[in-house]
Amino acid sequence: MAGQSVEGGLRFAVLGPVRAWREGQELDLGTPLQRSILGMLLLREGRAVTPAEMIDAVWGEDAPPRALGALRTYVSRLRTVLEPDRPARSRPELLTSIGRGYALRLPDNALDLTRFERGIAEAEAARKAGRLSAAAEGMRAALTLFEGEPLAGAVGPYAEHQRDRLAERRVSVIETLMDLDLQLGGHAAVVSELIALTAEHPLRERLRAQLMLAYYRCGRQGDALNVFTETREALIDELGIEPGSELTALHQRILAADPALTHVPPPAAPAEQAAGEPAAEEEPPALELPRPAQLPAAVSDFTGRKEVAVRVHTLLSAQSSAEGVPVVALCGIGGVGKTTLAVHVAHAADDLFPDGQLYADLRGHSDEVTAPESALGGFLRALGIPPDVIPDGLAERSALYRSLLSDRRILVLLDNARDADQVSPLLPGSPGCATIVTSRAKLADLPAARLIDLDVMEPDEALSLFSTVAGPERVAAEHGAAMDVVAACGFLPLAVRIVAARLAARPSWTVASLAPRLADEQRRLDELRVGNLAVEATFALGYGQLEPAQARAFRLLSLPKGPDISIGAAAAVLAMNMYEAEELLESLVDMSLLEATAPGRYRFHDLLRLFARRVLDKTERPEDKTLALRRLLGFYLASSRSAHRLAYEGSMIPDNLAVVGSGLTFTTVDEAVAWLISEGDSLFAAINQAATTSTDGEQLLPAADMLVAMEPLLEAGTHTREFDQGTRAVLAAALNLGDEAGELRSRYVLGRVLFAGNQLSESETHFRRVHELSETRGEKIVTGEVLNALAVVVGRQRRHTEALTLFDAASRYYRENGVPAGEALVLSYSARDHLGLGHAEDAIAAAEKGLAIFTEIGSGAGTARARYHLGIVLSRVGRLTEAVHHHAECLAFFRSSKQRVWEQRVCSRLAETFIAAGRYPDAVRHAEQALVVSREIGHPYGEALSLTVLGRALRGLGSAARSLDCLRQAYDVFTRLGAPEAGDLKLLLDGFAVERSVVES
Repeated sequence: MAGQSVEGGLRFAVLGPVRAWREGQELDLGTPLQRSILGMLLLREGRAVTPAEMIDAVWGEDAPPRALGALRTYVSRLRTVLEPDRPARSRPELLTSIGRGYALRLPDNALDLTRFERGIAEAEAARKAGRLSAAAEGMRAALTLFEGEPLAGAVGPYAEHQRDRLAERRVSVIETLMDLDLQLGGHAAVVSELIALTAEHPLRERLRAQLMLAYYRCGRQGDALNVFTETREALIDELGIEPGSELTALHQRILAADPALTHVPPPAAPAEQAAGEPAAEEEPPALELPRPAQLPAAVSDFTGRKEVAVRVHTLLSAQSSAEGVPVVALCGIGGVGKTTLAVHVAHAADDLFPDGQLYADLRGHSDEVTAPESALGGFLRALGIPPDVIPDGLAERSALYRSLLSDRRILVLLDNARDADQVSPLLPGSPGCATIVTSRAKLADLPAARLIDLDVMEPDEALSLFSTVAGPERVAAEHGAAMDVVAACGFLPLAVRIVAARLAARPSWTVASLAPRLADEQRRLDELRVGNLAVEATFALGYGQLEPAQARAFRLLSLPKGPDISIGAAAAVLAMNMYEAEELLESLVDMSLLEATAPGRYRFHDLLRLFARRVLDKTERPEDKTLALRRLLGFYLASSRSAHRLAYEGSMIPDNLAVVGSGLTFTTVDEAVAWLISEGDSLFAAINQAATTSTDGEQLLPAADMLVAMEPLLEAGTHTREFDQGTRAVLAAALNLGDEAGELRSRYVLGRVLFAGNQLSESETHFRRVHELSETRGEKIVTGEVLNALAVVVGRQRRHTEALTLFDAASRYYRENGVPAGEALVLSYSARDHLGLGHAEDAIAAAEKGLAIFTEIGSGAGTARARYHLGIVLSRVGRLTEAVHHHAECLAFFRSSKQRVWEQRVCSRLAETFIAAGRYPDAVRHAEQALVVSREIGHPYGEALSLTVLGRALRGLGSAARSLDCLRQAYDVFTRLGAPEAGDLKLLLDGFAVERSVVES
């Protein structure tokens, strides 16, 4: 029988009726209620159970008035049954009392469930090692421990829940065993077993799929197809759904007689290879997508949570089921250990997900929530997708992400989620994967999620954690005081860890010395245990032990609203050098009050940030907070100015920025642009924060200047949406404050953003207002730039004469102010309007003069732009070889400096030149590159231009259908944008239609 063992001693069973044996003799466990209490104690595996928990577990809402007395009677009877020879009044050794609760101390291997899980773990290890026969034998042996319905005879809500869990675990193992049998060629042997299993579980698609495959391999294709038909009818009748993708795909493969469905014997494991048999020649490995391993490190002192960890692991182990993708949502108050548990289980389940793990902190309860698009971008990069081909939109990213996860077994951990809307786009769509979500919200509206509300630790678990962190010897010497300390922490894991860390860092303290420090907070912790204030009180305990410099850093670093902060930015906030700042930040990391996300980058946990800000408001003077934010903006502005100066040599803008303080310096354009891209989110967070908090123009000016200084980032095309939002926020603040300086700068950058989106009319309106403000205020920061920008905008609208007049004004301004780079820029841009008026010689002269000036002053960026415009002119006048040379030169520069907008433009122009030269394959190649870039950076006007030139190139190759499709797409985009090119394309499309009708007639 399942409970006996040749080793004798006490044995227990829950994988059937609740039973117990001593020395092979079955014990009388009494009434169903008494068996239910024993079953609960057995499943808690030595952890304490309070009387209230037992009463809820056994009686539920129908507990009698004297349930506590009855419970004590049942416990007393069980003690007598389990230890009949125990002397009267002596302490029980098996069913012990811990605090107010009870725990059953089991000998090792005494419970059938323990032996079952160990057997399955050994079988899984054999399967992973390729020893499939041993794995199947091990699983089959473990399954024999089940003797009917689990916990049979036990009553109450707890028994019902555990009965379902154990039954599900059994079926999940059977499904894995069936897979092994099929891999080993046992399809004929398992048909009858699968028929019985599918009758018992008619809606489990994985079992149905296994039966279909077994039938097919037995040559019974008709029976296999009938199984699918029956399954589909059952799913529609019972659940109103169609079969999942795995079952449907198998059905199609059977219909097509897919030869891959035929059984192929698995290769022998290394230990099973016949002696003397030559090893098979290894084929070169196929190119595979990378295996992501993004999980944070599991804590080495993880304690407790065994029951819920097993439950989560069991739910995840169903990841290959065709019934859907398992989603486990861990919910609970902040600091309760949701993330720690999730990471621990995820690492433990590594063997279930051989293709890797993905992790994202969604920061759902912070001021700056991680957008699903951003999380998907990180996932796609981790899955091997280059950043420059990741789509821009949420739907497109989500679709690509799910496609990459199809037919892979990957675990996704979504940490700190805000709500179901944030999580849904991040869920895998195909069986084989699984997801763990942690959130303070219950996420009851997350479809198909199994919700687990995580409570505080058990008393013995909290004590064990405290002992591990603070030191076992010290805690063992003061056991009673240690229990008082963890009780004062409300058994909240984060609170326990922080207090223990304080003790570990102070060898002269005793455990008892902590008790009075916690006494004043004990009432508040008890009252606010389920809310954020419980965590706030816990953080206050750690904060109270900081040195003055640490405490000041902890407070002030909560001011910036960016997702994280670099050492340089932190040093600016704290008004100290980077070495001092790093030492302080690392000390806060050591005390778990700050997280190091990467070398040189730090962030707060969202609740710690909230706590720090509240302390800040109580401690720091308003003027000190304002100064700290000014120092941060000063650092960002100075660094952005350095980047701008490198990217645009000779520009007047850097010298007209209101920089106060110092920042980073860069040695190359690539380094400068890379810093802007990596720091972009933090830069825009600082800009938006300044727009929200500034009370006068002086406070707002650094944020407005930052927008102008970050122009190289705008050219990179990676933060177009952020530029739009940031400029509008600063503009609104400037208008509200009556700040014309901020208005001038924000309108200029907003005009640039709108121009990039081909919103020409609105862009022109902003530029004209900027020009007006520049004239009336006498500000020079963008005077020449806005005249040039206005000229480009009106030229785009084919008002070429007006454009040349504006270019002349810009050129005069630059000459008068001694800015040759500005004059060269104007000459280069004006060439296209000379062409628009049919003045080819003037166009060539202007473009060549602009290039000569940029070359003379040594401006790399300016030279590249001048070559771009000269190449356009030369291509239009038929000097094609020279045009290709200039465009190839500037393309190399724009690619190396990550200026994606310009990269798209040059590729498109190269395609036009190759069309003119009749080199249609080269034209198609460059047009397709331009189209890819324009879509990646979300540039609809560039997309339409790319589609137009691609359509023309394809027509040259004779691909009429594809050509017409591209031109129609381009026409639709141009029409939507209100671009004049729509009219040109309509004439072209009409001409094609006439040609086609003539040919067809």
